[in-house]
Amino acid sequence: MIDGVQLRPIKTLAHDRGNFREILRNDDKLLKKFGQASMTVTYPNVIKAFHWHKRQDDLWYAVSGNAKVVLHDLREDSTTKGETMEIAVGDNAEPVLIVIPKGVAHGYRVLGEKPFTLIYFTTESYDPKDPDEERIAFDDPGIGFDWEIKNQ
Repeated sequence: MIDGVQLRPIKTLAHDRGNFREILRNDDKLLKKFGQASMTVTYPNVIKAFHWHKRQDDLWYAVSGNAKVVLHDLREDSTTKGETMEIAVGDNAEPVLIVIPKGVAHGYRVLGEKPFTLIYFTTESYDPKDPDEERIAFDDPGIGFDWEIKNQ
């Protein structure tokens, strides 16, 4: 587990009409403050990685589809600097929120044959004049992550 990353299971309440999930509440204390809520849809086999932020924390929730989320700790002062972790999210995994602290690179690969939908909350609003987004190639040798799907 990377220092500062939080995984919070989400309870699903099933009933005869479907189900209900509470994703995020103001009393969860998972984000230091609210900046923005966004949603993205990504097509099968696409890799969106890596990027990281200097000022904002992210909170991710997989709505539908499946993905492999990969986090890599870039923070100089972190006890887990240089560590990488994987999290399976989506239809085939237990529902979870992922809190990604600033300085932790993050990305994902869509698995399966349907698009992946992700809702994410940030502690800062996006500013196109001063975007808080640093990019790293998905195959950066400094991270050295192998995105190939194995044992399937």
